[in-house]
Formats: sequence, structure tokens, C-alpha cells
Amino acid sequence: MTKTKTVYFGAGWFNEKQNKAYKEAMDALKENPTVDLENSYVPLQNQYKGIRVDEHPEYLHDIEWADATYHNDLVGIKTSDIMLGVYLPDEEDVGLGMELGYALSQGKFILLVIPDEYYGKPINLMSWGVCDNAIKISELKDYDFNNPRYGFYDGAVY
Repeated sequence: MTKTKTVYFGAGWFNEKQNKAYKEAMDALKENPTVDLENSYVPLQNQYKGIRVDEHPEYLHDIEWADATYHNDLVGIKTSDIMLGVYLPDEEDVGLGMELGYALSQGKFILLVIPDEYYGKPINLMSWGVCDNAIKISELKDYDFNNPRYGFYDGAVY
């Protein structure tokens, strides 16, 4: 298998649980032979002028930074092959919700990736409805991005 597909890596990094899921999903993608991670779009690595708000929260008040970062993320979704969302059922992420909706409007295949320990818990109806498939993080390293398929989420909605 060749690394032919790029992903938009939608994931939060605002607390310990999100950072753990972010790292687990990223590590799995690095092992996946069908993902071209080097040419994929990772928002945390593409913030305007390289200014990371997790390190410089004062830029959350900078309109130029916010506008450029937001629009770069839209370009990232448009130019990636697949929208990947790292999803924590107990922590609905409004930003990820917007990214998922925008990816749907762009006709992207949408894959939700859920930490194994939370897989099966109820997820938001809109996030459930927008995704083409939902898998456990442990399945991510072997997921064939060259041959994405529809699949049901084994959990309820709220």
C-alpha cells in the first residue's frame, strides 16, 4: 500500500483528555501506510505565522491571527482528501462540529475516530449523522484510507 491519501486532522488540544486522544490518533496515523501525513493538514501545525495559541493564548484576541488561522483551516479541509475528526463523546467540540459540517459541504469522506475507552458511548446526533464511518483509535493504524467505506457507529445518539 502506498501513502496516497491526505487527511485534515481535526482534534482538540485544550485539556489532558484531548491531548491524550490527539497523541494516540497521531501516533496511529504515523503507522498507517495509506496516509500521506507529510502532506496532510494538521491545524495545530498550521496556525498563522506559526503562532500556537496553546503556547501564546494572548493571540486569541488578535483578529488578524484568528481570521487567517480560520481561513487556513478551511483551505486545509478543502484541499485534503479525507476529514478525520478525533471525537470524545463526553466533550462535544463546537470547533470540530463546524469542521465536520464544512467537510460535508465540500463532499469529503468523514471519519470519526473515538478513543477505545469511550467507543460506544452516545454521541451528538449531528456528529453521528455527518460521519461516513466511526472507528476506534486502535483501528486507525490499519484503516485503509485508499478504500474508505461507510460504517455504522455502535452507540446511541443524544
